[in-house]
Amino acid sequence: MDDDLDRALDSVGPRLRALRKQRETTLTDLSAATGISVSTLSRLESGARRPNLELLLPLARAHGVTLDELVDAPPTGDPRVHLRPVARNGMTMVPLTRRAGGIQAYKMVLSPDSRGEPDPQVHEGYEWLYVLNGRLRLILGEHDLVLAPGEAAEFDTRVPHWFGPAGGEPAEMLSLFGRQGERAHLRARPKKRASEEGAD
Repeated sequence: MDDDLDRALDSVGPRLRALRKQRETTLTDLSAATGISVSTLSRLESGARRPNLELLLPLARAHGVTLDELVDAPPTGDPRVHLRPVARNGMTMVPLTRRAGGIQAYKMVLSPDSRGEPDPQVHEGYEWLYVLNGRLRLILGEHDLVLAPGEAAEFDTRVPHWFGPAGGEPAEMLSLFGRQGERAHLRARPKKRASEEGAD
């Protein structure tokens, strides 16, 4: 294992030099882009300085490559993400994201008896729901709605809310949730009406 690491680190210098030459960049230009001194960059390329993460991260960014490419890391095997579903009280939740912070995505399946009587709750955040199968009852403030497949709802979770399956069938949905209040932004623009097109 140590031999593999040594070989990978020893190959970084020549790879850095090749990347810089390929992009026709001088050591001075690279120093300005990364904040690493020219002498340190020169010693890295010649192998006189052992690379570390603090040096490799800005260099990978400057060259537009990943760290794996920079150190010629071997393939890590199975690239699939194996996410474990969580089942509780008739509700199955599959996390679709693994990064900390930001918007979290879940696939949820609610059995007909999973939620009991509506009990609206409030908490910090913003949520976007999209119904895949079945029908979803959403109580949001004064509203009591039933969403069918293909329908979505977006709301501030500081508004009292509750959701569960409507009727005797399971409800399956996607949920995007942002703890700090991030919203889901749709980039699609509506088609212009004929009257608007004539006004251009």
